[in-house]
Amino acid sequence: MRLTTIRRQRPEKADISFLSEKNAEGVRAFHASFPMYAATPLRPLAALARELGVRGFYVKDESFRFGLNAFKVLGGSYAAGRYLAQRLGVEISDLPYGRLTAADTRDRLGPITFVTTTDGNHGRGVAWTARELGQRSVVYMPRGTRPERLENIRREGAEASILPMGYDDAVRFARRQAEENGWVLLQDTSFPGYREVPAWIMAGYGTMALEIYRQIPEPPTHIFLQAGVGSMAGAVTGFFANVYPGPEKPVIVIVEPETADCVFRTAQAADGQLHAAPEPLVTIMAGLACGEVCDMAWGILESWADFALAVPDEVTVRGMRRLARPLDGDPRVVSGESGAVTTGAVEALLTEPDYAGLRRALRLDEQAVILCVSTEGATDKENYRHIVGEGVL
Repeated sequence: MRLTTIRRQRPEKADISFLSEKNAEGVRAFHASFPMYAATPLRPLAALARELGVRGFYVKDESFRFGLNAFKVLGGSYAAGRYLAQRLGVEISDLPYGRLTAADTRDRLGPITFVTTTDGNHGRGVAWTARELGQRSVVYMPRGTRPERLENIRREGAEASILPMGYDDAVRFARRQAEENGWVLLQDTSFPGYREVPAWIMAGYGTMALEIYRQIPEPPTHIFLQAGVGSMAGAVTGFFANVYPGPEKPVIVIVEPETADCVFRTAQAADGQLHAAPEPLVTIMAGLACGEVCDMAWGILESWADFALAVPDEVTVRGMRRLARPLDGDPRVVSGESGAVTTGAVEALLTEPDYAGLRRALRLDEQAVILCVSTEGATDKENYRHIVGEGVL
């Protein structure tokens, strides 16, 4: 594992006002209007905390989110709602699920096609949202996508296909298709002239962050967040920087695959530029196999996060197995390849002698209260079974 400090290069910190507790309450009210909404559980792993010699260890279990096995639907659904509210000339607070899905609303809007690129979970959330709204969705996936993830998206009603290119080129392809066909791009990364929708998506993740804040019984001292393009990491970082200001802010560590380490490379260079991870982005952590960091997310991470950590696939394998076979008294968490990497990283950091220097740098000691987010369940059941040695209950 490789660790680097995130050092601020810009003269002013990024704006995180849109990720405030008050704004997150409004986002949660929108999601709570959906009949399938329920807060996902925050799992206390007390036995693991004792074994690792820390005060607390908590894992947010997103495998229960809207029946879609991942947190991503929060961003896609909220962004779609904000887009439709803007098109209708109303506030999002005036467009709850019942009105959003009403026939007269669809008649006023006319046919809309939402398009996106995904490694799996984001696209499934967009497809589900489009179907709930009675609209069409087109989803592109990068080469190497597992067939189960493709079929999961098609089952939500999307026209989904795997392209012969990597993730970042597939994003650019979706962008061109949106421009040429008049489709609505719902992408969780930003580029010049495209910042409003990514900000809505990041705000959508505020529901998860707010739930954690209200569920956790003690303030976390350390938050470990995985990054693909970095939108979720940026959103949760911004939220907790708001609710725990100044010296109260937890140490925030961004975790990536060592073969898709765009945040790590950008942090390490510390030259004010974004640095891409080179193709091929080969990792079992499909949801994190992104070569280019979202510039909006990076602005927040540069301002408010503390460290970037690049890890090999064996770390998430370790996390998957630990969560699937917990210590006595701890709850079981079904966590996929992208979901378990932070838990695996924490366990490795606290148990492996080779990482004593990293532990000191991160100030991981007996007073640490650690928060991780299991961002997905077993989105590839065959691979989950292969890694963990048992199926999904």
